[in-house]
This record gives sequence, structure tokens and C-alpha cells, in this order.
Amino acid sequence: MSPYLEQLWQVTQTISRPFVAFLYSGSVIYWPYLVSTLILAIGISLILAHGSLSAAVGSLRQLFSPKIWWAPSTKADYRYYIVNSFVFGLIFAPLIVASAEVGFWIDTRLAAWLGVLAEPLLEPTTMRVLYTIIFFIAYDFGRFMAHWTQHEIPLLWQFHKVHHSAEALTPMTSFRVHPVDLIIMGTGGNLFGGIITGLFFYISAGEVTIYTFLGTHLLIAIYNMIANLRHSHVWLDYGVLGYIVISPAQHQIHHSTETRHIGKNCGFAFAFWDAMFGTLYVPKSRETFAMGLGDGTDGQWHTVRRLYLWPAQMAWQMIARSWRGK
Repeated sequence: MSPYLEQLWQVTQTISRPFVAFLYSGSVIYWPYLVSTLILAIGISLILAHGSLSAAVGSLRQLFSPKIWWAPSTKADYRYYIVNSFVFGLIFAPLIVASAEVGFWIDTRLAAWLGVLAEPLLEPTTMRVLYTIIFFIAYDFGRFMAHWTQHEIPLLWQFHKVHHSAEALTPMTSFRVHPVDLIIMGTGGNLFGGIITGLFFYISAGEVTIYTFLGTHLLIAIYNMIANLRHSHVWLDYGVLGYIVISPAQHQIHHSTETRHIGKNCGFAFAFWDAMFGTLYVPKSRETFAMGLGDGTDGQWHTVRRLYLWPAQMAWQMIARSWRGK
């Protein structure tokens, strides 16, 4: 294929992908993940009804309520998803540090410093199990660190506001993320995951692979089977396990406007990162709260133009104030 046709094909794929994302295993809205989310949501609603038919019907109506799925915030999510998929895929995606490139650099550096290994240091099955687990832990830590800094560094928070400006949560809210945020988040996970990849490629003499499921990393696929409930109004709390893994309910708390919830539960899969950084919040019972920024601007963000431009304007104003203060 000529370079011109190859570029045209890549552009075509980028433009069409938002409409067929449910067919790609790398997407959080891959159809098996959506099916598992629906089954879990219905099951939880029925369990919470405690055998009451009227309560079950009410729960299911709330689950599919137009007040959630057709709220101004959600309609903004739909529009932003389409536009941002094009813009990010064509312009910003190449700026993310690639895990494979990091892994290759680590592998080649270790080979240069320590010499090339003639054979793996561990038995292949043991190596594969360890790589699958440790990669997922490192990848999760990288995403946590990226997310935590987006809350802790005021300049980065201006861009992260896009995600938190959502007042209604659906799986589409996962895509309500500014390109700057996407670059930071993608780089965080890929950097730490790439370091582990490089280490294991070296000690396995280049023969290590991961266990996969549904066409992706086994543990990431398992995480994604439940992950869409994070951006929903379905309360799924893990109880004491919330000190080890982040439940969907804990992430919903992360979107709360309540002072006691602000900046809490920045983790994705594991809760112990939040415990280490003092940001863990495990609810003792079901809590009710409004979602959004809670800064007086809620309800004003729901246009694509504002979701793109307001963060950049706010970040520039911060920088300008800093310069004037010197």
C-alpha cells in the first residue's frame, strides 16, 4: 500500500471509529462490557428491591430514566464524544508516550548495561503470570498518579474540570475528557506499564507475553466488565473490600460536589494508592449527593466549545496571573 493510501486508511479508521467503538476490544464501550454492565445494573436494581415488584419496576425505570440518559449533561457527552474522537485521534493521540516504546527502551538499555540473556530467568508460565499481574498493578499506579496530579496541580485541574463538570453519569461520561487530560492519563499508564514490559522482556529473553481475554489484557478486561458502572447512578459498594479495590460507588463519590468527597478516590482498580496518598474514602452506607464541580458553574459547561476552550482560557489566566505576580 502506498504511503498516501495508508494515511487515507488511517484517517478513515479514525473518523469511523467513534461509531463502531462497541466492536473494538480496546474500548470501554466494547459490546461485551456494555452487556455485562446492563446485566449487573438490572441485577443490582432487583436485589435492592427486596422482592417488591413495585420497587423493582421503580428501580428499572430509574435505571433507564430520560432524566439521566437525556439530561443536558448527557447530551453534551454525546456531542463531545463524536467531536473529541475525531480531534483527539487525528491531532493529539500521537503525543501520548507509547508503552511499547518505553518497554523497548528499557529492554535495550538493560541489554547494553548487563548483557543479553541467553535464556529466561524464570519458567515461562511463571513469567507470564507475573508479567500479567505486575503490569496491571504498574499500569493502574501510573493512571492513579496521573489522575491524582490532575486534582492536586491547579493548572492541570483546569483541564480535568471537563470530566467533573458532568452532572449526570453514564458510560459516555468516560469520554468527557479534555485532550490534555487524555495525554496525561495515557502517558501515566503507558509509562509505568512500559517500564514493567521492558523489565520482563529483558529477564524473559524477549519471550514473555500476557494472558488475554476478549482480545485485551486479562485483568484490564475483567476490570472493564464492571468499569462502566463507575459512571452510572447504580450504587455498587464493595464494603470492606473498598479498602483494597475501588468500587463503582466510590468513584461516584469522586464526582460528588460535597466537601467531604472532593479529591477522594482517585484510584481506578486498586484502593491502596488512595490509602497511601490520604485520598481514600470508603462509605459506610449508601450516600446521596449532587454531582458536578460545585463551584457555581455547574450547568454552564454543556457545549462542545466550552468543554474545549474554557480549560485553556482558565489555564492561561492562571499563567498570566503568575507572571504578573513576579
